[in-house]
Amino acid sequence: IHVLRRPGKAGLGAAYVAGLQWGLDQSRYDVLVEMDADLSHPPEQLDTFLQTIRSGADVVVGSRYVDGRVTVVNWPISRLLISLFGSWYARTITGLPVRDTTGGFNAFRREVLAGLGLERIESNGYSFQIELKYRAWKQGRRIEEVPIVFTERDSGDSKMSKRIVREAVWRVWKLRLMALLGKL
Repeated sequence: IHVLRRPGKAGLGAAYVAGLQWGLDQSRYDVLVEMDADLSHPPEQLDTFLQTIRSGADVVVGSRYVDGRVTVVNWPISRLLISLFGSWYARTITGLPVRDTTGGFNAFRREVLAGLGLERIESNGYSFQIELKYRAWKQGRRIEEVPIVFTERDSGDSKMSKRIVREAVWRVWKLRLMALLGKL
């Protein structure tokens, strides 16, 4: 385990980029995984993620919304509705064929992640997750969803804010436009 310490708070997206870039800079990793350190994402699923990558997936999404099921524990209904609506909205605007567009438990083949242009990522909130998946999909990468059970943390606060929601609302339109103009 490596702890990456960053000065100040530059946002959720910047933290993800810093961590993923650190992983890419270490030549010993063939697969990079992002997940919550508070165990909201079940680490016992990592083996399934790696098997799915070995079976040909380029990106594995730990999904709370596959097979017609919703698998979250201890979430207030308001948070669940925001998440479900956000994923539906992102799919509708972008065409991204992923049920859980905003989930943060994902695995990437090194070469896929390196080709996504982390330095060009502009999203700072949960739309970061949408943007990574969208960029991979637009490059023709194979994305597979694996069902997970997401358990809300026992302590600490969610990063969800009105600003993050607003960013996600307009960011998907910008991603779609950039793709249409060939500037993604």
